[in-house]
Amino acid sequence: MIKAAIFGASGYTGQELTRLLLGHPAVELTAITSRRYAGVPVTDVFPAYYGLTKLKYLNAKPSEIAGLCDVVFLALPHGVSMAIAPEFIAAGKKVIDLSADYRLRDIVTYEKWYAKHVSPELIKEAVYGIPELYRNKIKGASLIANPGCYPTSIILALAPALQSKLVDVKTIIADSASGVSGAGRDPQIGSLFCEVDGGFKAYKVGKHRHTPEIEQELNSLAGTSFPVTFTPHLLPVKRGILSTIYATLQQDIGTAELCRVYSQFYAREKFVRVCPEGVFPNISSVCGSNCCDIAATVDTRTKRLIVVSAIDNLVKGAAGQAVQNMNIVCGLEEHAGLKTAPLYP
Repeated sequence: MIKAAIFGASGYTGQELTRLLLGHPAVELTAITSRRYAGVPVTDVFPAYYGLTKLKYLNAKPSEIAGLCDVVFLALPHGVSMAIAPEFIAAGKKVIDLSADYRLRDIVTYEKWYAKHVSPELIKEAVYGIPELYRNKIKGASLIANPGCYPTSIILALAPALQSKLVDVKTIIADSASGVSGAGRDPQIGSLFCEVDGGFKAYKVGKHRHTPEIEQELNSLAGTSFPVTFTPHLLPVKRGILSTIYATLQQDIGTAELCRVYSQFYAREKFVRVCPEGVFPNISSVCGSNCCDIAATVDTRTKRLIVVSAIDNLVKGAAGQAVQNMNIVCGLEEHAGLKTAPLYP
């Protein structure tokens, strides 16, 4: 059994990791930490886990947790993981960081969008954790930079088109809408029920911190440098991200052929489901699962590619992808602990 720990486990991502790891056939969840809930049983904070675990939250140092696990998930705020990860790496542990601290390969870009980096020497060691694109690099890595939720939905949606040189990269526009859980569990006025219910709005227009991450990976796929217009929106639902991406085609291709390109690209992937021609994703069809549903079509009138993708922001957008990465680095079946079908209705 793989011994796993979650460092910072009281938020939505931490609880989702708890759910997935408690049900994993090859993993023993040995420790979870939280300063706020130190000494409190997990079931007092998340009653859904009654009868499934007797663990209590620990307020422990990395050195103490390192002695209890083989792999550790850092479910910490941006800017915090970079002070914690080096201790686990030095102890020889596999580290899967769910913050943005090691996602950006350029330190100047990271510090522009986030904060001063205190362990930049580890950035070169970190592997960006989208298994569908970087599986071979992930296998031998000690530090996995688990991708952001918005970037996951956009990168997977555009990868086949970019690698096939189908679009003019300078015309890419991505609109994404996320459920409220993406804002975290800490109370904020903008996340209150009365503020969200019945509404639908854009936020952080032109300045969302996922933008450089999206650009980094799309630039890498295309083999050239270009900016991306990205606008996030807040949906009045708990879970899910729906992304719609537009780009001008630079090849003469119809929808049927486009669907074949996408189907072939993801033919061996267990968690990317390419929709049949004319069928488009719905967040209700991926809820609770590690699936990413993708549909691509050609707008013949404007000669644009339109791609729609749907993920659960807490699973494929965070905890599920992290477990998928753990499975790879630990030599387990990639879909282990992630076979659950989406929850519907």
